[in-house]
Amino acid sequence: METACRQMSVPPDRFEVVTDDTLFTVVLHSSVAVCIYDAVDEAGALLHLRFITRGSKPADATDTILATELLLVDRCVQSLREIAPLAKNLQAKIAGHLPDDAHPGGAPDSVLSLVRHFLADVNIAEISSDVAGGAPRALRFRPSMGWLQIS
Repeated sequence: METACRQMSVPPDRFEVVTDDTLFTVVLHSSVAVCIYDAVDEAGALLHLRFITRGSKPADATDTILATELLLVDRCVQSLREIAPLAKNLQAKIAGHLPDDAHPGGAPDSVLSLVRHFLADVNIAEISSDVAGGAPRALRFRPSMGWLQIS
């Protein structure tokens, strides 16, 4: 008999970490989900970050916003390593939804670049990335299996 895994929704600017069989759900709207997992240890985390721009023109994210995002990424990874110290093969999948007014080099590019550099610095391999515009996207992530579905 198969038991159902628990579901957990992760709101923007939050993260959750788990060591059990959990299905994370997120609606991506002008945001990115960083899905981190170790399929061997069956632990994982989901970090949901918003793309925030200031002002009426397409400007880069401010230093304060980027510092806040960096702090959240760091806390997420640190929390995952604390609850799953045996997780040595961490991998990441990135999924995102671009705002309608996204421009090359704008806030989304800055946040994605920051996340990718941080993951590389802490030896978490980025396995895949799926970032697109259009309608908001529904995401389902099951870290115990490294399974990610975007619709």
